[in-house]
Amino acid sequence: MSQVIAPIRLHEQIDNQHFTPPIGSSNEEELAFARLYHNYYSSFVRFAESYVRSHDVAEDLVGDSILYYWENRSRLSADTNIPAYILTTLKHRCINHLEQQKTRLDIQQSIYDTQLWDIQTRIDSLEDTDADTLYSQEILALVEQGMGELPEKTRRIFYLSRFKNRSHKEIATHFQLSTKAVEFHISKALKTMRRLLKDYL
Repeated sequence: MSQVIAPIRLHEQIDNQHFTPPIGSSNEEELAFARLYHNYYSSFVRFAESYVRSHDVAEDLVGDSILYYWENRSRLSADTNIPAYILTTLKHRCINHLEQQKTRLDIQQSIYDTQLWDIQTRIDSLEDTDADTLYSQEILALVEQGMGELPEKTRRIFYLSRFKNRSHKEIATHFQLSTKAVEFHISKALKTMRRLLKDYL
């Protein structure tokens, strides 16, 4: 059963024995605010906590809501139901907090779904690939890595020699080099490939 918050007016007498009011407020407002804080703070916190599921967050939201009322009290009419005003503010702050939580969870869920899809794709790929194909893919990846490590001219010469089956003489003519220079570049590339492929040779 929800608690009914009774109206409190600025002119009502209040006991401020355990409350130190903000500096600069009138005596009547200080007393009203003291009673409001004393009588309703715990109820407000319990209300907020029942939705946000965190005592610390609930206290922060209640404190912000009470502060919002205090900073805007001059705009309110004298017969404003102050607890209801603060409770309405608190309700909206709880909603904002929960919507922010939902947004974070939606983002996390999206990231999780993407990661799950990626893992499942890799599982499916492995299940559909035999050992020979995996072996060939590993070698190809190492060759591509080796090609990336070579200087540009060495890479181009090695590519024409090993992937296009061009003769040393054809390559020398293409680059206007001697055949010895072509052999040097190819030897340099082969050293890199042997280093990377040593476990497969």
